[in-house]
Amino acid sequence: MFARLFGKPKQEPTTLATLDKLNETLEMLEKKEKVLQKKIALEVEKAKEYTKAKNKRAAIQCLKRKKLYEVQVEQLGNFQLRIHDQMILLEGAKATTETVDALRTGAAAMKAMHKSTNIDDVDKTMDEINEQTENMKQIQDALATPIGAAADFDEDELEAELEELEEAELEEQLLQPATTAPAAPLPSAPAQKLPAHPQKVPAHASGEDEELAALQAEMAL
Repeated sequence: MFARLFGKPKQEPTTLATLDKLNETLEMLEKKEKVLQKKIALEVEKAKEYTKAKNKRAAIQCLKRKKLYEVQVEQLGNFQLRIHDQMILLEGAKATTETVDALRTGAAAMKAMHKSTNIDDVDKTMDEINEQTENMKQIQDALATPIGAAADFDEDELEAELEELEEAELEEQLLQPATTAPAAPLPSAPAQKLPAHPQKVPAHASGEDEELAALQAEMAL
């Protein structure tokens, strides 16, 4: 109903749409400037022709139109400068707005993360982690303990057994003889060098000689 009475609400132009509109206007002004430059050149040529024809009045009229065109060209140049300034301002404002929006989005995300993370939950989580770590350490220590290392032994029984071993060792030392016979010295090696090759035994040698020669041959080897 309100739309019918007052029409549709006017939408604010976006920055990109505004920049596009300014670019279109700038192109239009540049085209008009080129047209005016051509007209100025044409009026100069006409003034030259009228001057050659000794038509001073017509030549002056051409120069007057040229001046008017030049004024319009100067105005168009000022318009273009204004548009360039506006475009630079809009582009800077656009960059600033996008930067602020990005910072605002980051701040909102940070706020949401802080809201979802409670300090009590963090402390509780850390306590659970420490408890699990301690339990795991106890399990590892239990697995590393040798079997039977934790058995309960009677210290008195161990002391008595040690005394029995010491007494038995002392009795064994007393039962050993005071002196022992010296060992017989080993026979010294013969000073005479044995022949490298066995000597031939005569045919008429006795059996003992043959055994002696064979023994000497083995010792030489």
